[in-house]
Amino acid sequence: MRVLVVEDFEILARTLGTGLRREGMAVDVVLDGPDALEHLAVTRYDVVVLDRDLPGVHGDEVCRRIVADGSGSRVLMLTAAATVGQRVAGLVLGADDYLPKPFDFAELVARIRALGRRPATVLPPVLHSGDLMLDPNLRVVTRGGRRLELSGKEFAVLECLLAAQGRLVPAEELLERVWDEAADPFTTAVKTTIRRLRTKLGAPPLVHTVREAGYRIGAP
Repeated sequence: MRVLVVEDFEILARTLGTGLRREGMAVDVVLDGPDALEHLAVTRYDVVVLDRDLPGVHGDEVCRRIVADGSGSRVLMLTAAATVGQRVAGLVLGADDYLPKPFDFAELVARIRALGRRPATVLPPVLHSGDLMLDPNLRVVTRGGRRLELSGKEFAVLECLLAAQGRLVPAEELLERVWDEAADPFTTAVKTTIRRLRTKLGAPPLVHTVREAGYRIGAP
């Protein structure tokens, strides 16, 4: 899952970025409205964690532009304002969820994951391919009833492939969806993660490579 954190309090922003990466998310962090808009112009995010009171361009305007752009990014708005009227105002702007400060980090993670499961194309709550099952909510993967222990990146790559429902997924798309902007575009991270994933999934192979095109899961 690709997440953009937009928060002008730098210590909080960096802390959130570090914590969400530990939860297996690919996270970019920016500190103001203009930088947020620049990132949104070039990258499609699953979820935008958006502080409402931003310098440069107010969070309300950033939210309006996300909605108007039609990118499908879900917006979780953060604010120190906790009154019902202020929360309603944020939702009216087009935010998908609202979390007042201070908040519990575990609740933030749960809300981000819930929003990430609401893509433009509705997916089933549990993803399958043959005897392979992935539950994004419980963070569980099994094959043939046997639970598999995957790293955060392996889980995220597998989730992307299953969510594509047989569509060919280019390596560049996996790099964008699973790693953050600090990733080297010439890295072998995708190839290495796919290799480890194939080993853990076992036989018969489920992840197939289409030479110079990408990867798909299911029948070759």
